[in-house]
Amino acid sequence: MAGRTPYGNPVPVSDLATKILDPVLRKRAGISIGLVQSWEEIAGPRLASRSRPEKIQWPRRLHEDDPFEPAVLVIACEGMAALHLQHETGEIINRVNAFLGFTAIGRIRIVQKPVTTDKGRPKPTFRPLTVAEQTRLSNTVELIEDDGLRASLERLGATILGERKPKTP
Repeated sequence: MAGRTPYGNPVPVSDLATKILDPVLRKRAGISIGLVQSWEEIAGPRLASRSRPEKIQWPRRLHEDDPFEPAVLVIACEGMAALHLQHETGEIINRVNAFLGFTAIGRIRIVQKPVTTDKGRPKPTFRPLTVAEQTRLSNTVELIEDDGLRASLERLGATILGERKPKTP
């Protein structure tokens, strides 16, 4: 809760940011912040992690009487996501148009460039388990019949124990 309305009710920061950013995005890129925020729902998690909508290019209308023509949605993609996106352009166009509420998009133009700014946090390193900890962990999961589940639980236990400082005897 960052701001307050004139009546003293708190307002989420996201609402304030949307009010500020939405007009800027509409003017500069012809795109709404709602489309950017809902991109994962529109494109699906597999494509959304490697792509993002850049802008909507509306065709120029020389006169008011010119017929409406759908726009081009420019999407930035990384690597192989461009190929996957190309195969799903029809579906993405339908989903974007459904999101916008009218047939706004007629084509998609794919631009290959880096999308993710950070490659995530580096994986933490854990200390090796002592013999006693390893024995206790193995004894805890030994009664589980499913090999995959037992191995997963053992890895989970090793991670949890590896985060902790070793107990001094």
